[in-house]
Amino acid sequence: MGIGLLTVSSGGGGLVGYDRLPAQVRGPSAPDGFDAAFPGLFALAYQVAFRILADRGDAEDVAQEVLARAVLRWRSVADKPGGWVARVAANLAIDRYRRRRRSHLVQPLAVAALDPTVSLRVDLVRALRRLPRRQRQVVVMRYLADWSEQDVARELGCSLGTVKSYGARGLQALRRGLVESPEGASDVPTP
Repeated sequence: MGIGLLTVSSGGGGLVGYDRLPAQVRGPSAPDGFDAAFPGLFALAYQVAFRILADRGDAEDVAQEVLARAVLRWRSVADKPGGWVARVAANLAIDRYRRRRRSHLVQPLAVAALDPTVSLRVDLVRALRRLPRRQRQVVVMRYLADWSEQDVARELGCSLGTVKSYGARGLQALRRGLVESPEGASDVPTP
């Protein structure tokens, strides 16, 4: 980061204790390709996070965190940024949801009455956390990020059949995890 320094005199006995202040702060330029990819990646991270959190502010925070991490790892992520962004957004959204639930152990009845999907989201997050890593990745990319099976296979570097298999197993596990709430089980997509 380039910082040009400007000397500032306190004017003889003033309260200013700084001898130098930054005159110009220039951030490092973004890696090649990041600026062009940013809008699409931000939208993807926001979409995944919002579907888990159902809160615009939290989803924006998660998307910003994901893109901040992406710019730092751009060299290793640049080839296939979409899958990485979707996975990290899902993980951060689940973590944020878990922290939020811990801080609000008892949810007010008024909020639950206004948002009937609260219990479904709790069950979804719980079920997603229980899935094996690859199944969770496929379910997140396929059903939360709305990617085609071909795109998921290309992103994860596996065959189309593997994606279909992981997707079917993941959805089956989600259905089992949502069986306790019968209205939730019907909301899980059929492969």
